[in-house]
Amino acid sequence: MQHPHVRYLFRTLSRVGRVCPIGASQRGFTAIELMVVIAIVAVLASLAAPSFTSTIERWRVRQAAEELQSSIYYARSEAIKRGGNVTMRKHPQGTDGCQEAGTTQEWGCGWFIFVDSNNDGTRQTSEELLQTIPPPNRLNIMRKPTGNFLRFDRYGMTGGNMLSFTLSPAGPGVTSPATRTLCMSSGGRIRIREGEVICD
Repeated sequence: MQHPHVRYLFRTLSRVGRVCPIGASQRGFTAIELMVVIAIVAVLASLAAPSFTSTIERWRVRQAAEELQSSIYYARSEAIKRGGNVTMRKHPQGTDGCQEAGTTQEWGCGWFIFVDSNNDGTRQTSEELLQTIPPPNRLNIMRKPTGNFLRFDRYGMTGGNMLSFTLSPAGPGVTSPATRTLCMSSGGRIRIREGEVICD
């Protein structure tokens, strides 16, 4: 004799077409039922896609901003340690197939840091490469004021006034809510702020 809980379990499973008691007829899903389920899943996925895309864009921009901040701090520390002559320069357009760096203002193809022995802002083959950052995934990175390299002196400073980098997804650009601006003061303080802002 079956235990009451066992009988209840078999009855429950047989209703969803998975397991049926011996001798009972089995019933699966019809093609129409499957099509309805697929249609519902497709509608839910289309509703969730914009929110999911926005989340991914925020994550990519935040990761690139933090990586840029980390590189600047690293270049500063190396310059202090080496008595200056350390330069951070943007990769040219076409690096690893990247097309986000067509002007000196655009740093979207990544950057690298090297020991700039002759202090000319351009790396020679004999000059030590300290770090290289590959192109971020389809991001616009706009530097203000424009320039294709940053030179760090023996105090870890770059000279000049406030410097900023605005990071945004390559598609929607700065109108995206994922946009962030990295602000670096003349004294070396770095802040990452939401949106496209004028650093002060």
